[in-house]
Amino acid sequence: MAAEALPRVQEYLRTHTRGPQAVRVMVEGSEEALVVPRGAVELLARVLAHMANGHSVSVVPEHAELTTQQAADLLNVSRPYLIGLLESGEIEFRKVGTHRRVLAGSILTYKYRDDLRRRAAADELAQLAQDMGPS
Repeated sequence: MAAEALPRVQEYLRTHTRGPQAVRVMVEGSEEALVVPRGAVELLARVLAHMANGHSVSVVPEHAELTTQQAADLLNVSRPYLIGLLESGEIEFRKVGTHRRVLAGSILTYKYRDDLRRRAAADELAQLAQDMGPS
């Protein structure tokens, strides 16, 4: 179902780039349209894309506090590796008793910065390979 719905939602977003920030959605079996923010439809498109590829999806507010295991799962790293990132100051956290808690927003900020670093490193390697030319 997600794979069928995704192209229609993407087409709507592509063809309605300007206009109201609210979207009227018809609900099957109902006479009334549901009015939702455009941002919700954009999020729906991303959720549908993941679902169409067979991935599960979780929506977590930025202010949600995560356990170290949940944070590690979100980054797809081991818990000990995550704790190393926390202790080195790469990711903000707080302690509740002896337990560490991490804001989802802090994890997403780290992930964004890490992705930028990886892209820059890949670009640098590509430039070096291009400068060296064919062997």
